[in-house]
Amino acid sequence: MVLTLEANPHHAHTAAENIKSAGLSHLIHIKIGRALDILPTLASPGHPSFDFIFIDADKPNNSQYFQWALRLSHPGSIIVIDNVIRNGRIIDSNNQDPSVQGTRDLYQILGREKKVTATAVQTVGSKGYDGFVIMRVKR
Repeated sequence: MVLTLEANPHHAHTAAENIKSAGLSHLIHIKIGRALDILPTLASPGHPSFDFIFIDADKPNNSQYFQWALRLSHPGSIIVIDNVIRNGRIIDSNNQDPSVQGTRDLYQILGREKKVTATAVQTVGSKGYDGFVIMRVKR
């Protein structure tokens, strides 16, 4: 089963319609609301951990999403966080954009985190260059 969290009801409705059209409603569940409000409910006793977690939410909260992903994962889980290069703006020390700051905070936490092995991968495409961090939760 796939679980996706969506803050915007309009986007959730569009996703639900596409999922239904693809005949996958029985496999994909959408929870509507702020992820930081929903994630604690997924950490309840008896709730299964996740094998794969993809984070592509509001960037200022990336480090919080990562901490939740770690709590909701198990050894061998894969965690991917998208948009972590930000056209190179994260290395501009004068850039105070909240999305850039959130990404910097994430890298600070990842640099100290012993529970994962991680690497950042830069991508280049029609929207410029960005990238993602892919990590594996250690045993």
